[in-house]
Amino acid sequence: MEEYDIIIVGAGPAGLTAGIYAGREGLKSLIIEKSVKGGNANTAPVILNYPGFNSIPGLDLLKKMSEQAEKYIEIRENEELLEVQKTNEKLILKTNKSDYTTTAIIFCSGTTYRKLGVKGETEFIGKGISYCSICDGMLFKDRDVIVVGGGNSAAEHALHLHDIGVNVKIIHRRDELRAQEYLIKKLGDEGIPILWNTVLTEIKGDTFVKSVKIHNRETGVDDELNVNGIFIAVGEEPNSRIAGKLGVEINSNNYIVTDKDYRTNIDGVFAAGDVTGGVNQLVVSCGEGAAAAVNAYNYLKQVE
Repeated sequence: MEEYDIIIVGAGPAGLTAGIYAGREGLKSLIIEKSVKGGNANTAPVILNYPGFNSIPGLDLLKKMSEQAEKYIEIRENEELLEVQKTNEKLILKTNKSDYTTTAIIFCSGTTYRKLGVKGETEFIGKGISYCSICDGMLFKDRDVIVVGGGNSAAEHALHLHDIGVNVKIIHRRDELRAQEYLIKKLGDEGIPILWNTVLTEIKGDTFVKSVKIHNRETGVDDELNVNGIFIAVGEEPNSRIAGKLGVEINSNNYIVTDKDYRTNIDGVFAAGDVTGGVNQLVVSCGEGAAAAVNAYNYLKQVE
């Protein structure tokens, strides 16, 4: 069983930044990531509000972060955390590949894309349904797609799809978007249609998506649209289940609760980034990851 000072769960912006800070302190540290380095931020078509870059694709920015982090800390991809147990001053981690002991753990486990929960959604994931326009957008060039959602992600996906030649509409269940004003203005400037007060009720097709049923909440009218693709951007669910099983306090929205130093209610257990809720912005996740690592380092000095 390998022993570490700090193990960081998740290699998104928070986890990678925490790794840089932990590694630079000379601590024996490790990042485990259930998928690939970068997390959900990889899927952002373009990032316009990260200091130092006027505009940069999420994939490119997270590649730079990963390369920097790997100078200081080992990152093990495709390794999923299954369980954490607390024994005295040590934490035992079980993954799908190995077992570890550590004195401190930082949960930077992020979020998972929320699903619509409508008929046909599960059946057509990967067969016309996507949560990532930068991954799959070019498959739909000159074809008809809809983006479901009304926040920043939905607006960014719609703009990216429009830019690469996809015929895109937005479906939003309310009469106004929650996205930032500059994105709303850009949607208007680009002439991207928005179906207001509309919900998607069913996804239909054979091998691939062919159409969707929609319902207008204001008029009560049901309709069917022929589409080739659906990009879903209706928020995320925090990946807090393993922390909760350990006994970490979780709030009513399933986010991990921390104090101002990113400590949880369990000694040696910290959390940072989107899994803690708050302002879900990449720059905020980086700052929280750095602070969590510094405070984890201070904790280690206290328990030595």
